[in-house]
Amino acid sequence: MKGPVVKALSIAGTELRRMFRQRTNIFFVFVFPMMLILILGVTFGGSFTPRIGVVAAGAGPLGDQLVAAVERTPRLDVVRTSNQAELLTQVERGNLQAGLVVPAGYDAAVRAGRDVVVRYLARPDQLSQQLGETVRGAVAGQAALLRAARFAAAERSVPSFDAGLAAATRTAPTVPAVQVTQTTAGTALFSQSLGRFDHGASTQLLLFLFLTSLTGSAALIESRRLGVARRMLATPTPTTVIILGETLGRFVIAIVQGLFIIAGSALIFGVRWGQPLGAAAVLVLFALVGAGAGILLGTLTRNEQQAGAVGLLLGLGLAALGGSMVPLEVFSSTMRKVAHLTPHAWGNDAFARLVGHGEGIAGILPQLGVLAGFAAVLLGLATWRLRRVLTA
Repeated sequence: MKGPVVKALSIAGTELRRMFRQRTNIFFVFVFPMMLILILGVTFGGSFTPRIGVVAAGAGPLGDQLVAAVERTPRLDVVRTSNQAELLTQVERGNLQAGLVVPAGYDAAVRAGRDVVVRYLARPDQLSQQLGETVRGAVAGQAALLRAARFAAAERSVPSFDAGLAAATRTAPTVPAVQVTQTTAGTALFSQSLGRFDHGASTQLLLFLFLTSLTGSAALIESRRLGVARRMLATPTPTTVIILGETLGRFVIAIVQGLFIIAGSALIFGVRWGQPLGAAAVLVLFALVGAGAGILLGTLTRNEQQAGAVGLLLGLGLAALGGSMVPLEVFSSTMRKVAHLTPHAWGNDAFARLVGHGEGIAGILPQLGVLAGFAAVLLGLATWRLRRVLTA
């Protein structure tokens, strides 16, 4: 006969296999979280160097000078492309955030006093508008030098346009400029060390671990409806073993999903999760919280449809309140206090310290303690309710 531990592990393994049998579960448990991490990182990601493509073949020395002015922009990568068609394709695909086309014959046309159209290609978003200001600033800076050179040549202060341009270029750096100093008063809302996908990955990890645990409560109701629990009780299987197996099954599912998100985001998007021991502690405790919440919901709802609807509502609602959709840093002080009634807020605080501030497990002990308290309460209530349901 199987021992109690073996039976509990067998029940947990059965729950894990049931989850993998449904293809929709594979999508929502593994694929969908990675898609959201990608979307959030691309849309709202932090540490990111935009790339602007440039076509300047045959533009001449003045065209090269314009491109050089754009290249001097801090935190901007300038990529040379061969032709305008390729540049347009790269911008459309998102490989480049914007494009600049300096036409052939730019130098000759400018020296002849003719107007030249410099094309700027971009998609209609906020970043493209900012890059457009950078390009316009470079064009305006060169235009000021050209106007000065033309004026000096017209007034015969210099023998030629080239001499006037050289004089204007030498004089420009000596003209006093407005000095702008940027300082941060108080504490910055977001750590400057966060990578583009770091914040979104940790918040989505907590969101999906809890959401999957809650919506997975439908499997517990299905087991009761099909009489699986009654048949197990008809065997020499104590109620405690069934409760342990069901809880362990939810915990294993959450751990598998969490490990996939952590490993996948690190390999694909380069996400940093901080000290491994600290990240593992948060994952384990939050998986226990999710397992307890899932079992408890499965004992309080009547059917699979009700469990799925309530689980979805609670999973998304608590995640939003706890900072897994909107960062806690932008909440008001009152809302932050309310948010910390959820386990998500404490989990997000822990990852913020691990990833954003480089702290170890010692720095997140308060957060781990609260998560352990959530897990203990939810698992205790879930065990009590499940025992009553099984023996009713």
